[in-house]
Amino acid sequence: MEELTEGVYALTETIETDDGERAFHPAAVETERGLLLLDAGLPGQAEALGAEIEAAGFEWADVWAVLITHHDGDHAGALATVCEKTDAVVFAHEACAPYVDGREEPIKGEGERYPPVPVDVELVGEEVFRTTAGPMRVVYTPGHAPGHVSLYLPEEELLLAADALTAADGELQGPSEHFSLDMAEAGQSVARLASLAIDGVLCYHGGFVAADDDRIAEIGRSIEG
Repeated sequence: MEELTEGVYALTETIETDDGERAFHPAAVETERGLLLLDAGLPGQAEALGAEIEAAGFEWADVWAVLITHHDGDHAGALATVCEKTDAVVFAHEACAPYVDGREEPIKGEGERYPPVPVDVELVGEEVFRTTAGPMRVVYTPGHAPGHVSLYLPEEELLLAADALTAADGELQGPSEHFSLDMAEAGQSVARLASLAIDGVLCYHGGFVAADDDRIAEIGRSIEG
């Protein structure tokens, strides 16, 4: 667990794979109503998520909502378990919701899907949440997956990018070409993010990096190029 700014926490879940340890970075944001989780992690990872929530000084009872940035299993897989523990309100973009709630089967991944969960509030982009760190805006960033969203805190110049960007060895990089459904659309989303004043980025894959909008613009141009 790392506090990125007051009331914004980068959480870490790790799993062992054939290629070694992999880390995932959901987030938690304090609001007046309680804790808002950004993504729930892989199936079976709810206990690890709970331990990270406790490390931030909270417990399951403090969680009032979960915002799923997109429907991939490593983001929504543990959602049903988290909702059982919290009775949280579930947010997702309207283009993502059918995959989360079971109307559509997930596009990526093999084998049995994660348990579907009803989406209580369908987002369209540009919604704003009041948080301890100031307003947090929903930015529509499709391409990696349908209905993908990122979250932006302008007062902190902080971007919670989910999978719209990645990081490796402390350097900000573009979205994964292998796992993105539409790289042209993903590139347009990166360009949209480059229009924001940014001083730091939390990537679901790669963690937090000190990077600015100039670097994001550079990444966007490389995708277009």
